Amino acid sequence: MSETGTCHCGAVTIEVATTPSVLTSCNCSICRRLGSLWAYYPPSDVKVTGPTVAYVSGDRMLELHHCPTCACTTHWSPIAGKADPNRMGINARLLSPEVVAAARVKRVDGASDTWKELE
Repeated sequence: MSETGTCHCGAVTIEVATTPSVLTSCNCSICRRLGSLWAYYPPSDVKVTGPTVAYVSGDRMLELHHCPTCACTTHWSPIAGKADPNRMGINARLLSPEVVAAARVKRVDGASDTWKELE
């Protein structure tokens, strides 16, 4: 079953091929400030429609995208040659509240760079 989500103003739409069953809450310096819950997909399973602005920080492996109008973080994509090209993250908070409520939320420790799952 596919799922569709939008930013707050509706300018950016994200469609994913399947409903996420697991979401990731990361405590790294950027994710904890964004408050995003990430669902991971191969880029071929994600369709992003509308304008986005990219932000690159830290280890310069990912581009974090947001809507230029309402500033909602929409997704991240790998930078060529720096990160796995077959994995991207979408901000599941853009999907319906029912989808988020039905998924298991996995907490990971990105702040210490171990990326281990927290209890």
